[in-house]
Amino acid sequence: MTSHETFLLFFDLALILVVARAFGAAARRLRQPAVIGEIVAGILLGPTLLHGELTRSFFPTDIRPPLTALADIGIALFMFTVGLEFDPGKLRGLRATAGAVAVGAMLLPFALALPLALWLSHGQAHGSRAAFVLFLATAMSITAFPVLARILDDRGMVGTTLGGVALASAAICDVLAWTLLAISTWIAAPHGTTPWETALVLPAVFALFLVGRPLLSAVLKQEKVDGRGEEVSAGTAPGLVAVLAALLGMSAFLQWIGLNFIFGGFLVGVIVPRGGAERLRRAVEQVSVTLLMPAFFVIAGLAVELTKLGVSGIGTLLLILATAIGGKFVGTLGAARVFGMGARQSAALGALMNARGLTELVVLAVGVQLGILDHRTYSMMVLMALVTTAMAGPLLDRLHPREALPAGLPAEAVASETVS
Repeated sequence: MTSHETFLLFFDLALILVVARAFGAAARRLRQPAVIGEIVAGILLGPTLLHGELTRSFFPTDIRPPLTALADIGIALFMFTVGLEFDPGKLRGLRATAGAVAVGAMLLPFALALPLALWLSHGQAHGSRAAFVLFLATAMSITAFPVLARILDDRGMVGTTLGGVALASAAICDVLAWTLLAISTWIAAPHGTTPWETALVLPAVFALFLVGRPLLSAVLKQEKVDGRGEEVSAGTAPGLVAVLAALLGMSAFLQWIGLNFIFGGFLVGVIVPRGGAERLRRAVEQVSVTLLMPAFFVIAGLAVELTKLGVSGIGTLLLILATAIGGKFVGTLGAARVFGMGARQSAALGALMNARGLTELVVLAVGVQLGILDHRTYSMMVLMALVTTAMAGPLLDRLHPREALPAGLPAEAVASETVS
């Protein structure tokens, strides 16, 4: 890097931090998740505003590779935290209801998105048509578990039956969505990927669970206290080093065999023993949430060009919104009603499951990197992610107002309470 490029990199990171924090705070004042404001900040720093003058001045093409590298590390760390939050224990006592809601919330929007994706695939200039259709249908079916969890936490609903079903259903949706995404990225993988490389996926995953998990558990148990019986600092703990090494190594391996690196972070997060999960999450988020994810928002925003959508693009955007929102809402509501939830609770659950947030943005970024999505489709899908996430909180307030909420239930009561 030249001296000027180094200057721009540091200046851009400072600018990104300030703008992302300001827009995130503004979103929170509007009772929206901070991620909404941060995504908007990324879009406004992109070519949409002032005919791209800001982009050309502050983010020229020669500075984007190092920013993209930082953003990719941020995504890997974010996916690690998503994996950490996936706790099969949350399904205890709610498996039937949560499973049915998850299937309804995934299946209907996915089925409705297939014909729309087939129609949109004719306008794609490159890439596999099958990968595009599967990818777009999957992207319209996603629920953002982290955003949903924060919405419930902000409203004191984590200990309620509705909150328990929502979290359990979103966790199952996450697994289904990442599985479908892995299949679509494999279909879209470069032809240089050989069959024997792809065949290494299953042995690697089994090794991660059978060998990696016990090793991490042993390291985390050893570091809980030092020789004097005091807790080891998270920043110097060998467990954090071991987890980061596993995360980066698994990400590199999956990228090498033709899958995307984001699955590495998610898998390592899943295998971390629950006892050390919270401390590791706090340590990782100090860097990822504060610095690296804002860089990702800007890189994502640089690919959004809203001024070129035109009338046909607005019509397509409305179709995407109707398919994604309607399919997710009706699919969730129908499944919840079949399993005995009340009409109001079922509708509130449909609003919650529509939150797509940062998870959707990560998925869309993968689609652009692999050449599955063009920038026009990508821009429309980013808008869909913004709208569906922004509407989740207000809809929940209207369908399930705070003053009507029952007192929070103990965690064990959530698992045993009968849904009615």
